[in-house]
Amino acid sequence: MRVLGIEGTAWAASAGVYDAEDETIFIETDAYQPESGGIHPREAAEHMSEAIPTVVETALDHARGLAAADPGAAAEDSPVDAVAFSRGPGLGPCLRLVATAARATAQRLDVPLVGVNHMVAHLEIGRHQSGFDSPICLNASGANAHVLGYRNGRYRVLGETMDTGVGNAIDKFTRHVGWSHPGGPKVEQHAKDGEYVDLPYVVKGMDFSFSGIMSAAKQAVDDGVPVEDVCTGLQENVFAMLTEVAERALSLTGSDELVLGGGVGQNERLREMLAEMCDHRGAKFYAPENRLLRDNAGMIAVLGAKMYEAGDTIAVEDSRIDSNFRPDQVTVSWRGDEPWRGPTEDEDEIQGAEATVSFEGDRVVKRRLPRSYRHPTLDERLRGDRTREEARLTSDARRRGVPTPLIRDVDVAETTIVFQHVGEADLRDRLTEPRVRDVGEHLATIHEAGFVHGDPTTRNVRVGPDRTYLIDFGLGYYTKDVEDYAMDLHVFEQSLAGTADDAETLVGSFEDAYRSRGTDAVLDRLREIEGRGRYQ
Repeated sequence: MRVLGIEGTAWAASAGVYDAEDETIFIETDAYQPESGGIHPREAAEHMSEAIPTVVETALDHARGLAAADPGAAAEDSPVDAVAFSRGPGLGPCLRLVATAARATAQRLDVPLVGVNHMVAHLEIGRHQSGFDSPICLNASGANAHVLGYRNGRYRVLGETMDTGVGNAIDKFTRHVGWSHPGGPKVEQHAKDGEYVDLPYVVKGMDFSFSGIMSAAKQAVDDGVPVEDVCTGLQENVFAMLTEVAERALSLTGSDELVLGGGVGQNERLREMLAEMCDHRGAKFYAPENRLLRDNAGMIAVLGAKMYEAGDTIAVEDSRIDSNFRPDQVTVSWRGDEPWRGPTEDEDEIQGAEATVSFEGDRVVKRRLPRSYRHPTLDERLRGDRTREEARLTSDARRRGVPTPLIRDVDVAETTIVFQHVGEADLRDRLTEPRVRDVGEHLATIHEAGFVHGDPTTRNVRVGPDRTYLIDFGLGYYTKDVEDYAMDLHVFEQSLAGTADDAETLVGSFEDAYRSRGTDAVLDRLREIEGRGRYQ
């Protein structure tokens, strides 16, 4: 089987051929390069209209050569069995041109048409080449940044950027200092000669934000900090944020496999951090070769072949593009149901997302051990700050009537806290509507008191016979901002989507309970957060 893939979501006019028998991927790409600044949609579309016909014909010529060498093929047969194309997300004018080319080619060759989600293709090429069963995927590309995991027939968004894609964020900084697009390779090169400078670090559960760090980086350059030093601080913070949320996703799901996708994944420092984190956890890590990380038609062809084999094709009249096509909207037809594996408390020690937890009778000892993938200065600051805040907020929540563990000892210098052991299991393993309602009421209570949990996932809630406990306040902080309260709800609901079979019902119960104790303003802001369309 051979499939022609056509990609053109933004800057890369690309066509490729995947030969399933030989496991070969041919790619022909003509990349748009703006003269200055970032990608201009009109110019990108003009480039696409000129380049797509040429790259498609080049790919088809390659397919014809493969067909000619196939002794079982008739001369009149099509050189490919299907045509796959990127339906989204991406720039609308570019996507429409690619879809038109795909329809015309499929009709000309009289073969089926397959519509592919560009971001799922980034994930699937890593899963395909690695041979992993059900990995977590970190997608780090220009317009996107998110963590995905598979459950119940869909890829679930476990965490994502709260503002802009990682590549676009870096490009905003490089445009400020006068460097041309793309900015990522230039930051990587300059960082090799720089010294670390401290910059903002924003992780909320498995979500993250780049706006603050980019503003601080621009200001640092304007204040005379050497640009090489700012580039070093930028890389160390941004990529540590991505690595941390990837580790949180591994911890939440119990997965021991991670794949990397997206053009920013070509950065050596990011790959180094992810590999080191996985090695520390005993997990497996895979990053495709660079030509399959950046936008390319090879990944479209590979996923198109899987969808074609599953019978997941579309009629021409149903082949509309979707510039906001989220990966969690895709019905995954080519995979079976594969439940996630989680750690058990039969073990004496559990490796969490940012700490090691050991059980000593009725005591739980939580140690924030150094994370070697992070710069030592950044790592020391984060571990100390989080230990201090966790002790303070755990006690404050308890004083407000929210069940939390008693703190038996705190050593900030050693970044260690000793807790009372509470509950019988994580909420993830005992999901019920009454328990979820408890979480809604608990979060409303601490929000009324002026602080957030910061990471209220189904792994950071413990359940006993008659009580539901909040634990792990390490990412919490005091705030009066409605946005921060809404993000707490968003993090919890994402974790429900990733761990529950009936997430919608549970989300409804959770929000009803929060509404009974909280304010509609927070839920209104939650709807706004969900509708921001960060995949554009």
